[in-house]
Amino acid sequence: MIRQIDYKATYSIRQQVLWPNKPLDFIALENDCEGVHFGVYVEDLLVSVISVFEEDHGIQFRKFATLQSHQGKGYGTVLLQHVFDYAKDRGVERIWCNARQTKTHFYKRFGMEEKEAALSKEGVAYVIMEKKI
Repeated sequence: MIRQIDYKATYSIRQQVLWPNKPLDFIALENDCEGVHFGVYVEDLLVSVISVFEEDHGIQFRKFATLQSHQGKGYGTVLLQHVFDYAKDRGVERIWCNARQTKTHFYKRFGMEEKEAALSKEGVAYVIMEKKI
């Protein structure tokens, strides 16, 4: 169900879910080729993606998205738990993300805490959320 995938396999879902009105190059990260990328498959369909980057004794996850038609079915929860397990296996001190402010309630279920306002991008407010491992 969860597989490590090539970063380019994340692009379609990133765009559809996070920035549907932007071109594909808008959702690409400069360091995508340096990250580890995971996806949830339902049968042969990729339905949820997340990208993981190790830095500063921690792991940052980015571009976490689940297809709208598959939201609310637990796929994102399973995928994020996989990333937490991955972080523990790597022996890092913390895991963090820049969460859309409207989604902080989801991350709080995993014990993540709001640390500070991060930024605003294209009118979307983000907040840094973190959990010590």
